[in-house]
Amino acid sequence: MITPAFELSQDADFLTLVIRVPYTRTSEFDIYIQGEDFKFYAKPYFLRLTLPGRIVEDGREKASFDIDKGLFTLHVPKETAGEHFEGLEMLTSLLAPKGSRSAKPLVEDTEACGGGCEEEEEEEEEFDWQIEQEVYTETPAETLKEYHKYGFGNLRSGVFARLQEELNEVIDLKDPDSTAPELRRHNRLEAETTIFCADHYMVNLYEDEEEIRNLLKFKPWWRELSPDPSAHSDTSITFTEEEKEQMRKFTNCSYLLDKKARFHVWLGLVDIILAYVYDVRTTEGEHNVESAWTIRKLSGTLSWLETYHSVQDVLVSFGRRTLCYPLYRHFSLITRAVKDVACIFQSGKACVLKCLLAIHKIFRENDPAYILNDLYITDYCIWIQRVKSKHVLELAESLHNAKLQKNHLDLELEILEQAAELALKEEADDEEEEEEEEEEDSSSGSDSEDEEESEEEQPEETQPEEKMENNQTGLGTLETLAERQRGGEESREPRRLIEELGERLEAGLTIQEDVPQERHSISSSNTKGEGERKSEGDYYHQCAAENVRDTTKAAASRELLDVCLQRNPLRIISNDELDSDDDGNLLLTVGKGGP
Repeated sequence: MITPAFELSQDADFLTLVIRVPYTRTSEFDIYIQGEDFKFYAKPYFLRLTLPGRIVEDGREKASFDIDKGLFTLHVPKETAGEHFEGLEMLTSLLAPKGSRSAKPLVEDTEACGGGCEEEEEEEEEFDWQIEQEVYTETPAETLKEYHKYGFGNLRSGVFARLQEELNEVIDLKDPDSTAPELRRHNRLEAETTIFCADHYMVNLYEDEEEIRNLLKFKPWWRELSPDPSAHSDTSITFTEEEKEQMRKFTNCSYLLDKKARFHVWLGLVDIILAYVYDVRTTEGEHNVESAWTIRKLSGTLSWLETYHSVQDVLVSFGRRTLCYPLYRHFSLITRAVKDVACIFQSGKACVLKCLLAIHKIFRENDPAYILNDLYITDYCIWIQRVKSKHVLELAESLHNAKLQKNHLDLELEILEQAAELALKEEADDEEEEEEEEEEDSSSGSDSEDEEESEEEQPEETQPEEKMENNQTGLGTLETLAERQRGGEESREPRRLIEELGERLEAGLTIQEDVPQERHSISSSNTKGEGERKSEGDYYHQCAAENVRDTTKAAASRELLDVCLQRNPLRIISNDELDSDDDGNLLLTVGKGGP
């Protein structure tokens, strides 16, 4: 027989069933309606449902068949008008036979479920999510069994003994079958402390602020739900055809768990959903090839086969692993993930189931992460369909009230941030000092430029008297150079000191051979020629007169030069610049071109 695809919906008075039965004869439909049981047969299809409420066959039922689409639609009245049937989306649970349940390969429950299953649910005590933790007492070695337990409800063992090749690629625990739960936790904490990278955390905290802000603004699909505790929130959840098909493939099981085991299962579920919502937010709803790695790495349940004892333990473990492994390591992403999980649980078990089905698909398409489906996810998908909604809502309330702080993670985050703040402050102070120094340098540079400009403009603003003094100083320098030239060239013939002063002078001025040198030569020759006729006193008298005359001529020449220098600078040509024919002469020229 083939189990057909089907959907259920309801209103206040009727339950609607839509069954897809293509390629069947319309004359061969058989329907059975009795209380909570519904059976449908149309060769080769057979469907048996155990409903969460009672229906009745009283003549108001309606049926129709669309031959083109192969859809059989049936409207069945409710026994109690206005009653709400909870869990119509839980297709796996609806397909369960009423007489017996199977839990392969875990525990087989052969009791009749007519009252037994309900009694089991009713006997469940209220969970105290703030339960006190007991001090650990080491179990004697002789009481330990051959293999330690793990998996859903700690009901599996020996699985990794035959899967050594896939072990290292799936979990971080090296030898789970021979490692006690307490040692698993110790090794996990030690590995997290060792791998934590302060530099990576600081980069995400101070340099990736914009990107983290965008991730926090992302609105995942569960945020679009608006659960109302007084209403039936599961009715807002819809499943895709692929998800429905997967639920039909699950084998319906009943899990015999004691109170402690059920508590561990709930906490493990929170841990797995936390890892899932982090991946959804950081990928902005588009799962990628790294999603399977991210989910199993962030979940201590999946990577270390961890067993938690309180909600706070789960949050601390998730927070530490989020700051150690993924790309984005920011504390605000941790707190936002906790709020997301609280929202999911507040939306009801159908929303939780949708998350689990998404995880199941991710692991199913990743090799070898499919092992985790066999150990945890498949069982969670089946188990969550049978739990009471009030337990889901209670856990949501506990998550809303949970407080997670940075100092709870034992990674010295506050110390690192304080050190980073001090470093940033020092860097900012250094930058301010550098800017101030640059401003001072620029201001001093502008002042010096202003002074240079003023000095350059100074000659133009100089008064005529100052110009005359400068010209006289320049002439004095020229005379000094001429004297030095004469002193070094005493052995040579007298030279012509000044050739020409300027091309555009109003009256050309030429300074000929050095008068003192020439006169000295003439006087020397006259002295030699007339030495016998004149006395020594007459000679000195003649030299004094000549000196007076020389002084008068030099002053007159300086006055002429002063007038020219106001418009035309002087140029001094040294001996190296003279031709060989003019060796020994010092030339002064006046021109507009400057020195």
